[in-house]
Amino acid sequence: MQQRTPLITMILALAAASLACRLFTGGLQTSEPTPTSPAPTRTPTRLPPIPVEPGAKNPDEPVFVSGEIPYTSPFFVNMIAEPFVMLEDQAGFARRDKEFRFALEGQAIGPVQVDEDLKLTYSLALPAIPQGTYLDLDNDGERDTGVQVFAVAYWFNTWGPPFLEERDGKGWSTAHASTITDPENDYEITGGHLIVWSPDDQQSFPSGFGPDGKLFTEDDPAAPIAPGYSLVNLNEEPFEVSKSARIELTLIEGQGEVKDYSDMDYEAAFRRMLEKVSREYPFTEEKNIDWQQLTETYAERAAQADNAEDFYRAVRDFTHQIPDGHVSVSFNAQVFFEEQGGSFGMVLAELSDGRIIVTQVLPDLPAEQAGILPGAEIVEWEGRPVKEALAEIEPYLGPYSTDHDRRLDQLIFLTRMPVGERVRLSYRNPGAASPQVANLQAEIDYESLFAALPSLQQDALAMPIEGRVLEDSGLGYLRINTFSDDYSLMAKLWERYISELIDNEIPGLILDLRVNSGGSSGLSLDFAGYLFDHEIEVYEGYYYNENSQQFEPTGYPAKIQPAPKYYDGPIAVLISADCFSACEGFSYAMSLEDRSILVGHYPTAGAFGEVGLGQYKLPGDLSLQFPTGRPITPNGDILIEGMGVQPDILVPVTYESAMGQVDAVLEAAIKALLEE
Repeated sequence: MQQRTPLITMILALAAASLACRLFTGGLQTSEPTPTSPAPTRTPTRLPPIPVEPGAKNPDEPVFVSGEIPYTSPFFVNMIAEPFVMLEDQAGFARRDKEFRFALEGQAIGPVQVDEDLKLTYSLALPAIPQGTYLDLDNDGERDTGVQVFAVAYWFNTWGPPFLEERDGKGWSTAHASTITDPENDYEITGGHLIVWSPDDQQSFPSGFGPDGKLFTEDDPAAPIAPGYSLVNLNEEPFEVSKSARIELTLIEGQGEVKDYSDMDYEAAFRRMLEKVSREYPFTEEKNIDWQQLTETYAERAAQADNAEDFYRAVRDFTHQIPDGHVSVSFNAQVFFEEQGGSFGMVLAELSDGRIIVTQVLPDLPAEQAGILPGAEIVEWEGRPVKEALAEIEPYLGPYSTDHDRRLDQLIFLTRMPVGERVRLSYRNPGAASPQVANLQAEIDYESLFAALPSLQQDALAMPIEGRVLEDSGLGYLRINTFSDDYSLMAKLWERYISELIDNEIPGLILDLRVNSGGSSGLSLDFAGYLFDHEIEVYEGYYYNENSQQFEPTGYPAKIQPAPKYYDGPIAVLISADCFSACEGFSYAMSLEDRSILVGHYPTAGAFGEVGLGQYKLPGDLSLQFPTGRPITPNGDILIEGMGVQPDILVPVTYESAMGQVDAVLEAAIKALLEE
């Protein structure tokens, strides 16, 4: 089959890209949404000089800020179309108010640019008189006008005009800002730089953190501050205050920074990673994980690795011991080809009555050449009942949070093996009275893998949200393909569809999330806000705290909050095991207070631990991720993880639905809505 060889590189690259959607889902949970970046534009090599007016009192008065935005997170450079930096009012931090809203009139913003090497730079012109919040911070017991205090922070717009509204973010930035915050201590500011504006020469500003080590508290010492803008360096004691017409500040990535152990040897890197993971992993008890045993077993394998491929296999096999669909290691195309590059050109499905059938037979490959037809039932595999053989398969794309998700991938990988390996199977073609036997030899075959993975069947040019009115029923139908595309585009599409549903008095709505690998949980709950007329607390993230050595809440619960528009018609939500992560959060939200009917062949994937803070880089150019966030409902239960969101209507997988002759799940949803 040499004619297929030129396709291998392209196919493996596409497979890796597809797997990345599954491997890297979720979002960095800070006081602002997960930052990402736009398509590249050319950055000027230098900035023009700033003219100084004749007779100006101070040529060093700050008027302009610029710098770089470093990043290591795999979530950063994607999804966002409208990024900017903002002179971020720090009244939220000064008041420790995580719900602080940035007033529209106070939002001074500047452009973010990306060069060909994906290097981010920013620039920000300082307004003559900023419109932030005046803060009296000198602790002198007298009421003063006070000063305005700002950080330079990276933001992006999702909802509405090109400025931040409440849904875009609140509080104060904990990442990609000019300040350093401490996630172990409620995101207290511990260093970095602030820009302070004073209306006159009668104001003072803290000159240090004071005995309690916290900023903007009653024990802070204070010193006079010059009128106009000043740059305050919090890394010096006492704080260093300066003026410069052009301020250069490199923003700080914060806790989302990838933990990079790639310069260590294999064993040292693996042990360093596992030492941190074993403390921060949020489901150790629920999943009965013995970290000590795993360390002993796989650190030894890492130490024995002679090359990058051996080390990759050790790390991959380690991840397969953690039953969590969010645990993953980057895709190695060479190892995949060696172990799973061969197959027979057929796709399998398991029916609810227990039969294993062939749903597709691809041309010019061993299954077709042996006479196997679409619809054939596989009876035996290597002389054993096919179900016995299936149960022993270790799917390559693991691990998995739920047994049903794992089972579906076992069907894919039963037929995959090294090129040249042989299998003897018996099958019964449609209409045949008795089984036949075939001896198949695996050939290079990626087409059947692509055909078996629903995420790879999506149209590359499809919009992230697509909709129509179903002709026979008159119901609305919206398919949400992802929560990780261009956020601003998705917000506009969603709001338009909701408006059309309302304006055209569409009597009911079907939301199809059967193939949606997740993305931003915050965005998904914003979507839900258009379908509820009141606020609902959904869950709160708990994270390991090094100081207390236990998991503690963020104090910032994830909520459904009513949006500017509200669709009040009945809703059915279509789900499957390919609804993953943020998709599951949305499905769960839609199940609250019986707002919708959930319909599917299977529950969702059951993987909902937040992964934005659990990114690692290991030797051999390996990327590894582990969840760190533990989602807890107001009732104290772990949300979704290990169970998935359950359908209200569990639709049997029949021969007709498996063969694509009917969309049984959609039909069941239509029937349920019409009856309602």
